[in-house]
Amino acid sequence: MTTEDSQWFTSSYSSNGGQCIEVAANLVATCGVVPVRDSKNPTGPVLDFPAGSFASFVASVKAGEFGAV
Repeated sequence: MTTEDSQWFTSSYSSNGGQCIEVAANLVATCGVVPVRDSKNPTGPVLDFPAGSFASFVASVKAGEFGAV
């Protein structure tokens, strides 16, 4: 997986507290994955999650399935 064309995005809910991740959702259509990286280390490792798995994770967070975060 290459991240050369990734358009990294940090949630507007993050408050620049340094505990953020970035996602490159623009690769879902072409690659079927959502790359995720640590915003404090943009040249560090990237985790590629299958788009469906990432969507399920986001839906679970929104539904409160992980408790208070």
